Amino acid sequence: MHPQRLLHDSLLRACEGDGAAKAAVIVEGNAYTYGELLDAASRLASALRERGVRRGDRVAIYMDNTWPCVVSIFATLIAGGAFLIVNPQTKADKLAFILDDSGARVLLTDAHLAKEYHAALEDMSDPPAVVASGATDAAAESFDAVLASATPLGERVPAIPLDLAALIYTSGSTGNPKGVMQTHQAMVFACASLVEYLRLGADDRILCALPLAFDYGLYQLLMSVSLGATLVLERSFTFPAQVFARMRETRATVFPGVPTVFAMLLGAHGREALSFPEITRVTNTAAALPDDFAVRLREVFPNALIYKMYGLTECKRVSYLEPELIDAKPGSVGKAIPGTEIYLLSPEGKEVPAGEVGILHVRGPHVMLGYWNRPDLTDLMLKPGKLPGERVLCTQDHFRMDDEGFLYFVGRTDDIIKTRGEKVSPVEVENVLHAIPGVREAAVVGVPDDVLGQAIRAYVVLNPGVLLGEREIRAGCAVRLENFMVPRDVVLCSDLPRTATGKVSRKALLENPPA
Repeated sequence: MHPQRLLHDSLLRACEGDGAAKAAVIVEGNAYTYGELLDAASRLASALRERGVRRGDRVAIYMDNTWPCVVSIFATLIAGGAFLIVNPQTKADKLAFILDDSGARVLLTDAHLAKEYHAALEDMSDPPAVVASGATDAAAESFDAVLASATPLGERVPAIPLDLAALIYTSGSTGNPKGVMQTHQAMVFACASLVEYLRLGADDRILCALPLAFDYGLYQLLMSVSLGATLVLERSFTFPAQVFARMRETRATVFPGVPTVFAMLLGAHGREALSFPEITRVTNTAAALPDDFAVRLREVFPNALIYKMYGLTECKRVSYLEPELIDAKPGSVGKAIPGTEIYLLSPEGKEVPAGEVGILHVRGPHVMLGYWNRPDLTDLMLKPGKLPGERVLCTQDHFRMDDEGFLYFVGRTDDIIKTRGEKVSPVEVENVLHAIPGVREAAVVGVPDDVLGQAIRAYVVLNPGVLLGEREIRAGCAVRLENFMVPRDVVLCSDLPRTATGKVSRKALLENPPA
């Protein structure tokens, strides 16, 4: 069997023997085989080479979760380039920044996004070539026409595992997005580690309604291809009933989500009982999964192992909790993923004893090279490691670790609320709020207060038809929280602001709070 050293080697391996005839991706009900994926990606790779893409050049992919998007990812790799996927919700200003910052040579996009990419390219002195899927105008070549006229790339472009495979742009707490540099070696390793602890196999069918621009969504594709499995790709979770129907129709076995998705799913379950017995794995990351959610998800997924995980784009994934321990270790996000090491240090760099809060550090082959064009920010996150010349990832996130080595998330450096001289984790308060019957979603922030330093404010979304007042919600918190942790303010609202990846945005709550 062909060894996997480069990220796209998995596609070549999947096509060996009878594998070429197997369904690689089912997109909105249409199945495409591994043979079709390799053929289309090789054709587009040839077209990218004709348009000047050389080893290490960046190719921007600004597309919905579609067949052309999947083809574009592997085509870029086969051509020797590094891909960067831009969320299709991204507006012109940010798109222009990313294209300029990355120096993308080609922009692969969807024609319905023309208004945004036209505006983004308008003032660029050296704009990338544009290839768009769908009805195009004079500013872009047709994706289908380019594919049809290209000959599959015959020769293998030289590359080694240390070459750049992707730039994954992630929003910072301030300023412009940062491009996380990930090599082939790092992404191949991360993929193998994830597959190992999730206990996945070639017969799995992974349903992905998360954007491929989000590394959690992207890795559903990469894991699936690495196994020769099948990915069931949906544009989004905007229409849950449609996703549920697809899950049943394709007999999906793996369902990755984020707390927002699970809140919507459990809300639907409350109105009309749902059950997906075919699902054997449910995974969560991006934000902490409330313990109460995990309990209720068992009703919907009676045969599934439920994985609570923690990660960040700078190393893909940090930890996971064995699903068998979900009751024994409530609130924990587990231990380091296979092949990696984690430890806590104080702000002064001293080791932190069990039970005390420290800053999480991550050591392993999956750690990023750094941020593209940002050595200053790179130095904040990559610190000297245990060996001379080694650099480890300082996550800037606060955790505590029990005496068995299990991690408990306390908060991000900027999220920790300091009130009455005490430090409060917003996640801990949110977990209690989520456990109150009738609460669909909650987010907690600290707001300035002359006396307290910061006061705790909770934004709460109720399930339809539920009548709960501020006093009842605070009383529910007081049963399980110390007095200084009980929210001073409870604001009832119809929805919470979100980032492009679906996470609740505490930053937006502070800057533009719901009325």
